[in-house]
Amino acid sequence: MRLLITGGAGFIGSNLTKAAEAENIDVTVLDDLSTGHRANLDGTRARFVEGSVLDRRCVRDALTGVDTVVHLAALGSVPRSIKDPMASHMANATGTLTVLEESRDAGVEHIAVSSSSSVYGMNPALPKGEREWVRPMSPYAVSKLAAEQYVLAYQQSFGMRTLAFRFFNVYGPGQRAGHVYAAVIPVFIDAMLRGVPLPINGDGSNSRDFTYVRTVCQVLVDAATRRVTHPEPVNLAFGTNTTLTSLVDTLRDVSGRPVEVEHREPRPGDVSHSQADNATLRSLFPDIAPVTLDRGLTETLAWMEASR
Repeated sequence: MRLLITGGAGFIGSNLTKAAEAENIDVTVLDDLSTGHRANLDGTRARFVEGSVLDRRCVRDALTGVDTVVHLAALGSVPRSIKDPMASHMANATGTLTVLEESRDAGVEHIAVSSSSSVYGMNPALPKGEREWVRPMSPYAVSKLAAEQYVLAYQQSFGMRTLAFRFFNVYGPGQRAGHVYAAVIPVFIDAMLRGVPLPINGDGSNSRDFTYVRTVCQVLVDAATRRVTHPEPVNLAFGTNTTLTSLVDTLRDVSGRPVEVEHREPRPGDVSHSQADNATLRSLFPDIAPVTLDRGLTETLAWMEASR
């Protein structure tokens, strides 16, 4: 089997490339390196195509000989989308449509795509099931909702085997800090290693369903191998609910380091609470066992210490 991973030089994509190759899957990576890094693929055998998912010719080239696609290429970050809504829409919505169209033309029948828990937005329900109403709070969330709905529409309209995953706060080795749009766990660990207060936007009560990247990759490899399809979005998380204050406490415990925090103003567009109902995921992928937060943070901390 040959698998195309768009955004394969990014955090999740490079981890997925290595996980797929460990299962003897041939991998092609398409990435424009706008947020990914070529060095993330060092040591892999992946065929690399440098280009954007908005460039139909590049997408067409990357699809040569491909059996299935995992589409991860996107512009992440709520704050980034508020600063430049058009860029997020083009990369996330139009980019997904381009990949779908080129995959259809190439006869690729299976494609799995990353959406986001941010689509739930203002919905206060916990845990959040896939049939709950959605109310995005940022251009990023809107763009991911559009992307997942295109994926599901192509299933109904053209008979493609598609799967739209809603990712919930994926973290782990390979996720970088040191830039304005960095995710909370690498930001916290980086601050801890530098001996400065951990920045918390708000009072620390915001909660997330953190999901370790190795677990996410196990699901994605299984989905690609078995060509799993589903007519509705699928939450890719395991029903945890960790406040930022609790996250700080856990980091303190696993690191054995003193940790201080600095509270800042809440950010526009941030969802207050996030927790997945994972019944659908469990039914489709019954053999996947998630990595615990303690273990995941320990491994992430070790990677960030070694990378300094």
